[in-house]
Amino acid sequence: MSTTRPSLRATMLRSAIGGFAIGAAVIVALVPSHAQVFGGHNSEAPVSVSADHGELLGREDRATLSGNVVITQGDLTVRADRTTLAFSTGSGSFKIHRLDAVGGVRVTRGNQSASGEVAIYDFDRRIITLVGGVTLQRGNDRLSGGRLVIDLTSGITSLDGRAGASTPALGTSGQGASTSGRGGRVTGTFTVPKRN
Repeated sequence: MSTTRPSLRATMLRSAIGGFAIGAAVIVALVPSHAQVFGGHNSEAPVSVSADHGELLGREDRATLSGNVVITQGDLTVRADRTTLAFSTGSGSFKIHRLDAVGGVRVTRGNQSASGEVAIYDFDRRIITLVGGVTLQRGNDRLSGGRLVIDLTSGITSLDGRAGASTPALGTSGQGASTSGRGGRVTGTFTVPKRN
């Protein structure tokens, strides 16, 4: 009987690994390789801001914007209820380093959009991170999860089911991090091409 149990476990493990590999292959097959999220965005374009209210905190090198905040960089638009901009003012110029946005955050470019509870755009690293009830949409294709990271330089985008064990940049320890009821899983719906 002891010889049956290890072989049964080994068979179950092989089946689980095989199922995972097949599932991963299906996801890779469904997402075209040229489908870079926000591909071609000019991350060096000037940034424009508008809001109902703004405060410049010069001593802290911060600016806060609230109420119908709209921030654009080229053809990329970030909308949120409230944002904080971190900047520096060396040699007579104003340089933005980071944007933190909260409340109904939506990032759009063309037919692509990403939304979540919180977003961070790190201008120095060219990385946009969205956390909490994240939805990524391109045309009719849609993915949902807890945390989305878009690397504008490499074109690599990752989506996790959970917001993360630790998000110090957002001031959370990960305990009670929201996944908006999605159970810590990535879910998606994709269109299938019709036969001619």
